[in-house]
Amino acid sequence: MRSECDPARFRDGRRGSPAPMMMQMMRLNLATATMLAEAQTVIGMRLMGLAGLVPASAGESVRMVTEKQAAFAEAGIAATKAMVGGANPLGAMEAALVPISRTTNANSRRLTRARR
Repeated sequence: MRSECDPARFRDGRRGSPAPMMMQMMRLNLATATMLAEAQTVIGMRLMGLAGLVPASAGESVRMVTEKQAAFAEAGIAATKAMVGGANPLGAMEAALVPISRTTNANSRRLTRARR
């Protein structure tokens, strides 16, 4: 089973036709738009938490800084692995987006979950 950051996943195997690259661009655009929407949700929820409008954990302000460092470090490693593995630049961007998307998705789910 391949991991989600496996460089082989981001190779463009069919050379000569623009169709695979167009599909890859569309996938990258959709993944980026999804990540940006989730990030906007996270920003809004965290701002409301800092303002005291919704309950927020005590370490949320520290967490929002430290998790970015980890996500961007993972993204850099994933992009490097993809390029070394033969991926095209779009493939490297897709690989780099995986850890960032994983973080924004987890934060969005955690912050919008109903509190009891």
